[in-house]
Amino acid sequence: MSSILVTGANRGIGLEIARQLRQRGETVIAVCRQASAELKALDLRCIEGLDLAQDNAVAALKAALEGVQLDAVINNAGLLESTPFDASGFDYAACRRQFEVNTLGPLRVVEACRSSLQPGSKVLMVTSRMGSIADNTSGGAYGYRMSKAALNMASISLAHDLKSAGIAVGLVHPGYVRTGMTGFSGHIEPAESASGIISRLDQLNAETSGSFWHVNGEALPW
Repeated sequence: MSSILVTGANRGIGLEIARQLRQRGETVIAVCRQASAELKALDLRCIEGLDLAQDNAVAALKAALEGVQLDAVINNAGLLESTPFDASGFDYAACRRQFEVNTLGPLRVVEACRSSLQPGSKVLMVTSRMGSIADNTSGGAYGYRMSKAALNMASISLAHDLKSAGIAVGLVHPGYVRTGMTGFSGHIEPAESASGIISRLDQLNAETSGSFWHVNGEALPW
């Protein structure tokens, strides 16, 4: 049985990840701003009231995890806001919010969890193929694309920097999932995405650290 921390676990993909990990017998620690009724029904430890877009979340999460050893961290929390670049003007504030949540948020979590991680532990970043430069064939979504591209770079740096500590870092695109973030449009349901993400976590090890996967296991371009 492993101890796994999941961010953004109150709804959508994160909720399904927590549910499926719990069902297979893992110890799950859910992190979110406010627990949903569905999350509370899973009967697992929940650390609430943390805004990962704020620097003070680091100390608060670290204190909550004192004495806890983690086998894995799944950085799932994310934010998508419309940021077109057109004559109406660019929404720089929305762009900054997405950087705080999508890029700096996962770094804050890793910093807070660092003393709880040990040789053999894993960190899986739920990123997006929209952060792939090679895969950008349609433009738009500036804030989301840039924040996820920056997360991808940060994750590779972490993969190098944590290698000597025996900690593996992977990146996974969850697919186009029917959640509140996408307005419930998409190609797959949260349960299918969560199952694939857990499979990628299982696949992650020292040899595959630094890999960028589609949720279905295919390697994605940078």
